Amino acid sequence: MKKLLLSVLLLAGISAFASAQSFTYTPRNPAFGGNTFNYSWLQSSAQAQDRTTDPAQRRNQAASGRTTNSTLDAFSQSIQNQLLSRLTRDLIGNQFGEGELRPGTYRFGDYQVEITNAADGVQVRIVDGRGGETTLTIPYF
Repeated sequence: MKKLLLSVLLLAGISAFASAQSFTYTPRNPAFGGNTFNYSWLQSSAQAQDRTTDPAQRRNQAASGRTTNSTLDAFSQSIQNQLLSRLTRDLIGNQFGEGELRPGTYRFGDYQVEITNAADGVQVRIVDGRGGETTLTIPYF
């Protein structure tokens, strides 16, 4: 009986000094409920570890025989972007401004622009010389 009483007193004494804390799991990845400020750190970490390259990019570089764009290529691309921007600005200005967008087919370098009237608006179809195609519909107001 003394042993039982002694063991009960010993357990009571130990439990008075013992304390516990609660553990809560918090994910780091913001996609799974973690802190949104961790996103840029996770993204840069993943990009730093990424050793793969796009196979299509490798094929294009091998086919062209060069790995970087020259200054002349960059200049040519800049001029082409400015011309397309001007064309877009003129088309939108004519449609929504005082002028009228006339149906027809127009050629700008490698691009062919077909403008037609449709039931839901003016359709602008842009065909790239490489085979790419984009169709825009500008609604009537």
